[in-house]
Amino acid sequence: MTAVDRTPAVDGVLRPWQDPTISVADRVDALLQEMTLEEKVGQLGSRWIGNDMRHEPVDDDAETLNVAPMQDVFAASGTVPFDEAIRHGLGHITRVHGSAPVTAQEGAAEVVRLQHAVVERSRLGIPAIVHEECLTGFTTYGATVYPAAIAWAATFDPGLVERMATAIGRDMAAVGVHQGLSPVLDVVRDYRWGRVEETMGEDPYLVSMLAAAYVRGLENAGVIATLKHFAGYSASRAARNHGPVPMGRRELMDMILPPFETAIALGGARSVMNSYSDVDGVPAGADPWLLTEVLREEWGFTGTVVSDYWAVPFLATMHKIAADTEEAGVRALSAGIDVELPDTLGFGQHLADRVRSGEIPESLIDRAARRLLTQKVQLGLLDPDWTPEKSVAGAAAVDLDSPGNRALARELAERSIVLLDAGDALPLRPGLRRVAVIGPCADEPRTFMGCYSYPNHVLTRHPGLGLGVEAPSLLDALRAELPDAEIVHERGCDVRGEDRSGFAAAAAAVRGADLCVVAVGDLAGMFGHGTSGEGCDADDLRLPGVQEDLLTELAATGTPVVVVVVSGRPYALGEAHELGAGLVQAFMPGEEGGAALAGVLSGRIQPSGKLPVQIPRGHGGQPGTYLQPPLGADSQGISNLDPTPLFPFGHGASYTTFEVDDLRISDAEVPTDGEFTVSVRVRNTGGRAGDEVVQLYLHDVVAQVTRPVRQLTGFARVPLEPGGETRVSFRVHADRTAFTGRDLRRIVEPGDVEVFVGRSAADLPCRGVVRLTGATRIVGHDRRLVTPVSVDE
Repeated sequence: MTAVDRTPAVDGVLRPWQDPTISVADRVDALLQEMTLEEKVGQLGSRWIGNDMRHEPVDDDAETLNVAPMQDVFAASGTVPFDEAIRHGLGHITRVHGSAPVTAQEGAAEVVRLQHAVVERSRLGIPAIVHEECLTGFTTYGATVYPAAIAWAATFDPGLVERMATAIGRDMAAVGVHQGLSPVLDVVRDYRWGRVEETMGEDPYLVSMLAAAYVRGLENAGVIATLKHFAGYSASRAARNHGPVPMGRRELMDMILPPFETAIALGGARSVMNSYSDVDGVPAGADPWLLTEVLREEWGFTGTVVSDYWAVPFLATMHKIAADTEEAGVRALSAGIDVELPDTLGFGQHLADRVRSGEIPESLIDRAARRLLTQKVQLGLLDPDWTPEKSVAGAAAVDLDSPGNRALARELAERSIVLLDAGDALPLRPGLRRVAVIGPCADEPRTFMGCYSYPNHVLTRHPGLGLGVEAPSLLDALRAELPDAEIVHERGCDVRGEDRSGFAAAAAAVRGADLCVVAVGDLAGMFGHGTSGEGCDADDLRLPGVQEDLLTELAATGTPVVVVVVSGRPYALGEAHELGAGLVQAFMPGEEGGAALAGVLSGRIQPSGKLPVQIPRGHGGQPGTYLQPPLGADSQGISNLDPTPLFPFGHGASYTTFEVDDLRISDAEVPTDGEFTVSVRVRNTGGRAGDEVVQLYLHDVVAQVTRPVRQLTGFARVPLEPGGETRVSFRVHADRTAFTGRDLRRIVEPGDVEVFVGRSAADLPCRGVVRLTGATRIVGHDRRLVTPVSVDE
């Protein structure tokens, strides 16, 4: 088949869809009118050339190769050959750079090859959108591995997250990538879920602010941001991946949906990816209420909804709400999914047959194709001067792990590390002669990286290639940080497993040392081949394997033990806290994590991270998140189980001291459509410069449905010199108290609202009350989503 010539005609007249002087909508209309039904359907599909499972496994279990659920099954069953898949055009090309180790230049060359095929072998010559993963950075060989998303959350720093996302997007755009499958907006509801590391914590407002920042960064770099997973995925029963979600609409609307709404309204996200899960029996991928009524009609979203990988056939094979994959495609398309990823199965040419038979209206095809083609026009793919070569023009000079990238990764790592308790050993005292560095996370930099980092995501298939980036371990970093001390090392045990044979050597090393630093926690993987990550869910919140037993053995030596937890989820650290002389939490801090941790331990770096999740005390009786109504808190006399955490949401200690006081509230009463200002003084009362995160919480005293005892409503990271002070002011609109009422409409209700300001959800020295007066208001998507904050100079 001969492709349409993409250059201007001899007389200089452009085809309407190629003409940049015409509006985007008119260009898309003209193209749709030109397209056959088969060509429209072709735009709704994708092709993953790299989905090839013929690699040498790292062990005897071939499932270790999977980077997407049931990837091996779909690879074995086969898909349409590429030449056949592109005959009528193609919507997306899947993971050219991310499927196997290639250089930026090799990946760019493959993008060019595939785009030429798509353009030249289809009648209209419409290029495909190229998408990649980018959760801990661009997921490709040799690209910077930034901290995991849970670590971004610990920074409480949206501006820094936006800068990181801009850098990620710039690198992706340079090598021909148009869309990134990030960020993850799932709000944590159960710490045992393996994908906690991919989230930005347990509070919807914190997730919203960081998500909008990430989206702005990616979109400003010209890359489409994809919000996932829409919605409810993080609340599965027993925290099992893909498990059913026993959640009502009210909880979904108040806890799960706000980050998606905010990232669209304030971030400008242009794509959304559906969740695998079913909520109250309805799979998200076949839910028109979620994908059309809420997303489109209420929020005004105009971008594309892409399926999570194989979520469309899962409607038949997993959820059993469709007889076969073709029927699953009809269900998904009707609900509001526009493009099927990563390969075309349910959105194949059978859809054209069903239109002709009258089973489905052609308007469904047009609706989805219009959304996808609109983005192709916006990306410049239909401009007359576009070529595959121009789309990768930056590849020759790009450095995917540039000094600038590494500086950003270092800043994020340093700001994300949470000092839980300095104890009596931190910062490390000068003059230490011998330091024992113990534990499975001490000399393994992969423990610093999330499951969607390239070293953990793909390079496990290629063990001879190393990490692809320079990533010093904690052991390496401490040797550089403490050049005058003798550093001795023993592993002690593995991250998981029952082998205790290394305990004796570890204890012997500790007995001869002035101090022990023991690094315990996680090694991320996929589908059971790690202790954290997608498909790596936990039975309980005990440190994996025999790591707690190792801590007990080391503490028994009498040498002070500083415990460093490097993990993707919060573990129950009650015993570690009792045994340790200092306690530090690092949420997978990325390739610069070793130096950041060593600097915090030595005191060179002032710790300033704050917990985006609670740290539980005991292994069982899961405490849930801090967002609980009164009966979710400690109920003495009602239950013998106390869910009070060891360390609360928002907690983070420092090597200086801060005081938050002098609360001022502008008004004692405001109408339900009014606003008030809350301000406090924050002072650095210690001897070192440092950052404090001032946190504002609200509580609706009496409401028509139960409400959280307190909920984060605003925050500000404030740097202060020793003795310095400043005033932090929050402008709170009554909309910020809105919640979903009994009739499932979002309302602002009159009554008393308690105001709390402090340093964590449990350290709130400033308390007051504001009364909302007037009638109950029904509010919608146009309500205030942000609490503006100002810091006096």
